[in-house]
Amino acid sequence: MENLPVIKKEITFNVSKSKVWEALTQPEKIKEYLFGTTVISEWKAGSSIVFTGSWEGKDYRDKGTILKFEPEKVFQYDYWSNFSGLPDVPENYIILTFRLEEKGNGCQLIFTQENSVTKMQYEHSDANWDAVFKKIKEMVEG
Repeated sequence: MENLPVIKKEITFNVSKSKVWEALTQPEKIKEYLFGTTVISEWKAGSSIVFTGSWEGKDYRDKGTILKFEPEKVFQYDYWSNFSGLPDVPENYIILTFRLEEKGNGCQLIFTQENSVTKMQYEHSDANWDAVFKKIKEMVEG
């Protein structure tokens, strides 16, 4: 296994934390920016989180567990994708953390992705998150 760095992104929004939080946790909003993905969860620590959809003609069902869920503060979950080609075992789950902080008249999202297992997974995620956060910013700042 390669020891890949943590992916870290910081995005400033000119809207309230509550508006960004809604975008991160409401399935109908997630579907708009996350490539049409349907997300199913009870939205609390310890509950499962499932991502389903179709990508380039192939159906997927990715999954994880919500590790932290503190409204308008932090949302963290682990995540495994069948697209990774890796076995569904704990060491192949990445950890995604979305942390919101007040910043001036808006807020800042501090995102990290830890435990990328392959270089391809790391590079794919790094590029995808840039596109996702751009879409979220456009959506919430309208």
